[in-house]
Amino acid sequence: MDTLLNAADSALRTLFAKPHASRSCPTVAGQTTELSSADKALAGALMRVNHVGEVCAQALYASQALSTQNPVLRQHFIEASKEEGDHLAWTRDRLDELGTRPSLLNPLWYAGAFGLGLLAGRLGDRVSLGFVMETERQVESHLASHLERLPQGDHASRAIVAQMKDDEARHAQEAQGAGGFDLPTPVKALMRASAKVMTTTAHYI
Repeated sequence: MDTLLNAADSALRTLFAKPHASRSCPTVAGQTTELSSADKALAGALMRVNHVGEVCAQALYASQALSTQNPVLRQHFIEASKEEGDHLAWTRDRLDELGTRPSLLNPLWYAGAFGLGLLAGRLGDRVSLGFVMETERQVESHLASHLERLPQGDHASRAIVAQMKDDEARHAQEAQGAGGFDLPTPVKALMRASAKVMTTTAHYI
C-alpha cells in the first residue's frame, strides 16, 4: 500500500507541482546566455522535449518500484527517481527562463511510460533493469544530439543537458551492474520508434 501511495504521489507531483532539485543547477562559470528570438524558440522546443523525457523517467521509476518484490531493487529505483527529479526541476526552470511551456501532453506521456514500466516490471527484475538500461542509453544518445543542435551561445541549456547526459549514462551502468538483461534487438528498435514519436510531437505540443 505504501508503494502504491508513493506511485500516486509521484504522478501528482510530477504533473501538477513545481519540482525542486536537491542539487544546484549546472552552470558554465563566467558565461552568460544571450539568444536571438529564433535561437530562444529552438532552445525552448528542445528543452521541452527534454522535460518530457524527465516526466517519463519519473513514471518509469515509479512503476518499476511498484512492480518489484525486491526491497533492495525498489530502493534503487526510488533513489534513481530522486536524481531524475533534479533533471525534471532543471528543465522546468529552464523552460520558464526561455519563456515557453511544458508539453501539453505530459499526462499522456506519463501514463504511457508508467504502463511500459509496469509491464517490464511484471516480466521480472532482470527485464525491468534491462528496460532501464536501454531507455537510459537511448536518452543519453538523444541528449548528445541535443548538444549538437542547441545554440552554441545557450550556455545555460547546454550545461544542464551535459550533466543530464552524464547522469543517464551512469544510470544505465548501474542498471547493468544490478543484473539488467540486454533486450532483444526488435524490442530496442520498437523503443526507439516510440521515443521518436514522442520527441517529435513534444517539440511542438
